[in-house]
Amino acid sequence: MQPYFLPYIGYFQLINAVDTFVVYDNIKYTKKGWINRNRILANNQDEYITLPLKKDSDFLNIDQRILADSFDEDKDKMLRKIASFYKKAPCFNAAYNLIEEIMNTPERNLFHFNYHSLVKTCSYLNIDTKFIVTSSLPVNHDLKSQDRVLELCKYLKANVYVNPIGGKTMGLYDADVFNENGVKLQFLRSDNIEYPQFDEPFVPWLSILDVMMFNDVEQINRMLTLYTFV
Repeated sequence: MQPYFLPYIGYFQLINAVDTFVVYDNIKYTKKGWINRNRILANNQDEYITLPLKKDSDFLNIDQRILADSFDEDKDKMLRKIASFYKKAPCFNAAYNLIEEIMNTPERNLFHFNYHSLVKTCSYLNIDTKFIVTSSLPVNHDLKSQDRVLELCKYLKANVYVNPIGGKTMGLYDADVFNENGVKLQFLRSDNIEYPQFDEPFVPWLSILDVMMFNDVEQINRMLTLYTFV
């Protein structure tokens, strides 16, 4: 998977469901995705929070992108915004302390910033899945899409590959090709997860930040099991 910025709970369900979670660092950065932005609750509706990036080539990999020089100022504004929207949430103190720690890391490389945030969030949620960064593996990194996934599976001797349900709906992978290579292809489909958000109509699939503001770790751990494999 790409290293998203404070991704939604389904991403952490996937991490929790597998033995080894492989994170791409040497893959192209894509605009308008989830690599440097996500959604939080703002006055009962969703609003984006975004990591600002230095202007650079659109052809660079994630590990070649750098946070903007204005990041120190921007992240302080983001933290104030998060505090103002969530200060009355039941688990605000614990969740905000984690987010503050994540945002205050001195790391300015986009990949390492997001990787650090994933590791810290997994630690908070008591997820102990093994992480591997793709560039650390001696495989053919010029392969694309399904071929690249299969190359990684072969090297790691994986007999099952799990992808979010979006990979199925978009037709990214061919189960027959995986079977021919000795790998079972599965997709993780999250159940509909709801929880109280200030007694207002529920806004679904926001950042894990939102989940942590309204639910303690024990409650979230139960949510991490609410999915099916298809």
